[in-house]
Amino acid sequence: MSETRQQAQRAKDAYFKLQTADRTAILRDLAEALRTHSAEIFAANAQDLAAAKDTLSKPLYKRLVLDEPKLRDVIDGIEQIADMDDTVGRVLEETELDEGLLLKKVKTPIGVIAAIFESRPDVVPQIAALAIRSGNTVLLKGGREAAHTNAALGNVIQDALRVHDIADAVQLVSTREEVAELLGMDDLIRLVVPRGSNEMVRSIQERTKIPVLGHSDGICHVFIDESADLEKAVRIAIDSKTSAPSACNAAETLLVHRRFPEIDKLLGSLKKAGVDLRMESEFGHEFLDLILSIHIVGSLDEAMDHIRKFGSSHTDSIVTEDSANAQRFLREVDSAGVYWNASTHFADGYRYGLGAEVGISTNRTHARGPVGIDGLMIYKYQLIGDGHIAATYKGQNARPFTHRRRI
Repeated sequence: MSETRQQAQRAKDAYFKLQTADRTAILRDLAEALRTHSAEIFAANAQDLAAAKDTLSKPLYKRLVLDEPKLRDVIDGIEQIADMDDTVGRVLEETELDEGLLLKKVKTPIGVIAAIFESRPDVVPQIAALAIRSGNTVLLKGGREAAHTNAALGNVIQDALRVHDIADAVQLVSTREEVAELLGMDDLIRLVVPRGSNEMVRSIQERTKIPVLGHSDGICHVFIDESADLEKAVRIAIDSKTSAPSACNAAETLLVHRRFPEIDKLLGSLKKAGVDLRMESEFGHEFLDLILSIHIVGSLDEAMDHIRKFGSSHTDSIVTEDSANAQRFLREVDSAGVYWNASTHFADGYRYGLGAEVGISTNRTHARGPVGIDGLMIYKYQLIGDGHIAATYKGQNARPFTHRRRI
């Protein structure tokens, strides 16, 4: 048995141990361990940054940085997750099928998760914390550019887990060949979560039978309606583009109604903020930089048609004072996040109050948008009877079901 398969098997064994562990205590210990060992983590990150300075693109280099503010946000998120209710085993529905025959729909973890990501080392503790709270175990594969930082974070996390005799709940996978092997382990791994380039996500989707939770593009739009307030339009457009231009929730196209009276002021403000405006070109392109496509439209319908054609079902926002137009936009734009008078940069697990996220999903399955604890859980049915058999409810003298909902 290869080492990679042994890792996956150990993760599966740890999954069963995690169900009875004190997951809240584990999370609090993890947050404190990251705080205590922050200097070691920053030193490791400095090594990666020095090696990547002349080789990584500007967006990926920015994602590679793990400084004090970022780590503080990570620790705050883990503490927020620790404060959340532990929902493993929560009864979602309870139905009496007949007297003495009770059906329960119970919240349960998914199992062993493989998370594959590029550059961003801060996702290591974020995903680890979400997995622990939701009762899942995780195998993490980061890019070579973050090898030192990921290793330092992995050591801190495993030391914190080892105190609870559950170190194998979070493990790092190191080589590209191991990823290929992981993608073939549909007997052990229940979910793959990729975070990275479009090419990486598509490659993973094509190479595995395991369900994949993620998005391939972050083509987000902001639509400035004709009734938009200029101050709101400027603030939202600038924040959506410049707050974190290399993030997948950054706006890539600005749609402006041709009857919006302050188009020149709006575009001028964006230029002053350092945004390179591309007029009527490069729609559907994910710049991940201070570049923004501009498209002038004649109606709300034209704006929504443009989003349907060029968008990626990630996050789209309308800026308007017309509540009827806003409600149509919220109802008819089929993206994971649809906003009214708010920046697309709110598409984030921490900002949603989820503590963190394993990624953004544009899937139309059980989880969409920022995927937190709920997105890492599924359910199972528990049936409690007293000698009941299915034959009693079949045939000419079949006993009827009561199907009485109790919860």
